[in-house]
Amino acid sequence: MSLRKEISIRSLVLIPMFSILIAVCAWIAIPTVIPFSMQTFAVFLALNFLGSRNGIWAIAVYLLMGLIGVPFFANGTSGISVLLGPTGGYMIGWFFSGWVMGMIEKWLGRDIRVQALAMLCGLLVCYLFGTAWFMAVYAVTSGPIGLWLALCWCVFPFMIPDLVKLGLALFISQRLRKFKWMP
Repeated sequence: MSLRKEISIRSLVLIPMFSILIAVCAWIAIPTVIPFSMQTFAVFLALNFLGSRNGIWAIAVYLLMGLIGVPFFANGTSGISVLLGPTGGYMIGWFFSGWVMGMIEKWLGRDIRVQALAMLCGLLVCYLFGTAWFMAVYAVTSGPIGLWLALCWCVFPFMIPDLVKLGLALFISQRLRKFKWMP
């Protein structure tokens, strides 16, 4: 079997596996005043371990499954209304996060420090896209909202937990790479 075919088979196995992992982690919520799901962890694990291209495919499969009605989204929800709702921009922002991570690694390599930087930049892109989306949806449904208030609601409470999840994703992806599952 050629190396190219082997990589394709690996991708065909790992992409759906990571899509399911994202779904399972969307259902895992840490109960606090503002519940934190483990979805961000799974998304950045997929992007870091699989690489940006295959990670984006895993995200796409996850979103498509949720769109067609499989209860893959947080709290077992599904459908277009979730993506068009106030938090849908964060999920769509994952595509841009993956693209930014891929560009950073393409320019600077895949050293662990570069991967950490790429993940941080990817998270910032996700915050940027998701917060802008939230503000737009909120303006339509409830009236205009200021940037500071949107950041207080949508970003600041999640920063520390998200950084912890990114660190965990980076650590686990480094461990998984030792098994030579991906080139």
